[in-house]
Amino acid sequence: MTTIEIDTPAGPIDALLDIPSGEGPWPGVVVVHDAVGYPPDNESISQRIAAAGYLALTPNMYARGGRARCITRVFRELLTKRGRALDDILAARDHLLGMPECSGRVGIAGFCMGGQFALIMAPKGFGAAAPFYGTPLPRHLSETLEGACPIVASFGRRDPLGVGAADRLRAVTDAKHITADIKAYPGAGHSFANKLPGQPLVRIAGFGYNHAATEDAWRRVFTFFGEHLGG
Repeated sequence: MTTIEIDTPAGPIDALLDIPSGEGPWPGVVVVHDAVGYPPDNESISQRIAAAGYLALTPNMYARGGRARCITRVFRELLTKRGRALDDILAARDHLLGMPECSGRVGIAGFCMGGQFALIMAPKGFGAAAPFYGTPLPRHLSETLEGACPIVASFGRRDPLGVGAADRLRAVTDAKHITADIKAYPGAGHSFANKLPGQPLVRIAGFGYNHAATEDAWRRVFTFFGEHLGG
């Protein structure tokens, strides 16, 4: 894994790049981190994706200015569905497509805030989208997913931010005939695939890491990506 710079319409930003071992080319995956930013487990997520045979590129969504200001801006752009955050994600996709190691197919995966972005970006030139607990779901979901790529979505049924999210997303994908694999894990809450600090405390709020749900979700994601991105 290495930190690189990628060009965006608003100037260069840093990003984490992980390349599989062996001989490519490989499909790529843009990884959109959660609201915490570059947590330590983001490296393990990137390594997991690369070990499965995908180029993994994680743009730093908080690369510009102070952290508090960046968080405010990114969440505002998440709500309005336009702005530099979306441009940064597309720039990461284009960077992967420009790499000789890339097969020419790129998906997107995101966690929490990043899961919401993964849904918003699903119609914007990706081969498959894998939102992990992208809750609360984006507003005007049916409109947002017009022309979306195939979606493999994973939710925790104990997620206080996502009550009924899996069923609502499934209703939209069914109505729009979007290929989808959507699952809610009964014993899991929000951030079940992220090892956030302070696990005993965050579990009380319906958050927290769940090993069984994490492993099953990644198994589904890589099966789905294999079908829609190749690899």
